[in-house]
Amino acid sequence: RLFEIAQRTIPAGVDIIQLRDKNGLAKEILEFSKRILQLTKNRVPYIINDRVDLAIVSQAWGVHLGQDDIPVKTARKMIGSKALIGASCPTFAHARTAAEEGADYIGFGSVFKTLTKPGRRPMDINLLKRVVKNIQIPVFAIGGIDLKSVLRLKSMGVGRIAVCRAICKSRNAGRAVKLFKTSIE
Repeated sequence: RLFEIAQRTIPAGVDIIQLRDKNGLAKEILEFSKRILQLTKNRVPYIINDRVDLAIVSQAWGVHLGQDDIPVKTARKMIGSKALIGASCPTFAHARTAAEEGADYIGFGSVFKTLTKPGRRPMDINLLKRVVKNIQIPVFAIGGIDLKSVLRLKSMGVGRIAVCRAICKSRNAGRAVKLFKTSIE
């Protein structure tokens, strides 16, 4: 199903694909990565969540790290200077540290309630404003974002969003991507 969603969203203009598979076997992730990289034809960055080793072996564009993963600085040594490294950050201090350690971008949230992280409460939206204003690398709002909330985020100065459920669960994933792009731009 994820591959089918990618087939529909890449032509619609999705800007980056991140595989978030907390329970997948390494072999399955590598097989999926090979198929996605063939599909993207190096036009759309593809990154793997958490697993620097699989990002290297699959020749993905990079890796996205959470607070419980290896530090950005260590990942940079492993994966090299040309790879993309993103970091999930729930606090200003985490965002500052990720930027100082060489992250290329930050996923900041959870901005809103999300089923992806059911135990996490949404953050104070003013914290997101502070991060967007003060962190010098790209900041993506993440967590529970839907078409209604995009305009609210945009009015606060947010220019980048990461969306999962609202695209993957939509009846027409390609159309959903186009609507999100139009809304944020």
